[in-house]
Amino acid sequence: MTDQVPPVPAPEGNPVAPAAPAAAQPAYAAAAPAAGTWNVLAIVSLVIAIVGFSWISLGAVITGHIALSQLKQNPQQQGRGLALAGTIIGYVGIVATVIWVIAIIGFGLLAASTGYTTY
Repeated sequence: MTDQVPPVPAPEGNPVAPAAPAAAQPAYAAAAPAAGTWNVLAIVSLVIAIVGFSWISLGAVITGHIALSQLKQNPQQQGRGLALAGTIIGYVGIVATVIWVIAIIGFGLLAASTGYTTY
């Protein structure tokens, strides 16, 4: 019976402390935006302002103002420049639409007052 290995004696005391269980992370912490994330409404505002014309620019102005408000409350998010650009381009689109409508009405009134009947 020389094939058997003698048992190793256990060390006295426990030099290695048991690992403490990891603290559970709250469920709401995963939903918080990470630093450097983009504000979606700022992107939407700029896209609507560039793609849309006429009264669609009103959507760019509304989403731009909401995005600026959200960015003021959450400074970790990015997109202030996008929200400002969308808001400004949206206002320009609304002003251009108002000028266009006034011009069309003015030309219509001018044509009607001169007796031009063929449209």
